Amino acid sequence: MSATRVAIIASGGANIASLKFALERLNIESELSADAHRIRSASHVILPGVGAAADAMVRLRASGLDRLIPALKQPVLGICLGMQLLFDASAEGDSECMKILPGKAERFVNAPSLPVPHMGWNTLQIGAESPLLKGLDRSKSYAYFVHSYALGISSATIATCTYGREFSACVQRENFFGVQFHPERSALVGAHILKNFVLIH
Repeated sequence: MSATRVAIIASGGANIASLKFALERLNIESELSADAHRIRSASHVILPGVGAAADAMVRLRASGLDRLIPALKQPVLGICLGMQLLFDASAEGDSECMKILPGKAERFVNAPSLPVPHMGWNTLQIGAESPLLKGLDRSKSYAYFVHSYALGISSATIATCTYGREFSACVQRENFFGVQFHPERSALVGAHILKNFVLIH
């Protein structure tokens, strides 16, 4: 993997250190950057995200990254909020996002047995072939989630999860991929997905 250089977009996410450490364990070189040239020249790009959609989009617009990211041609992986930002919009703050994928993130409905945020381990139901999910058990792969908003099922959905309602856990369209969970906190399944991602060309 010596030719692989992963650019992690500096979008203010709080999970950067754990993501970089997860990549290091796989001997994958990565760098945190908001520089358009460095991001454009990377072999792979990751858009992490923790926090509010509106705040994240303000930061991306301020640096011009909201225009750069949709134009990228190499594999791009959005994580958690980073995945939601790839879509049209989010109900969180009624935010317009990057419109790479169609759909709007909606908040989970609070229920006594289903508190919001959805936090903890849950099962992925893999429904489509994808290089991102290659080699995973189609119904016995668990990932770690922390989120209050989620995308419904669409033509981009390659894996789902259920928390009160079914939602998109993994998506793919052309060179853009997204995971609603945190692969850097999802043990062997997360490591497998990150390794798969950097093998995509």
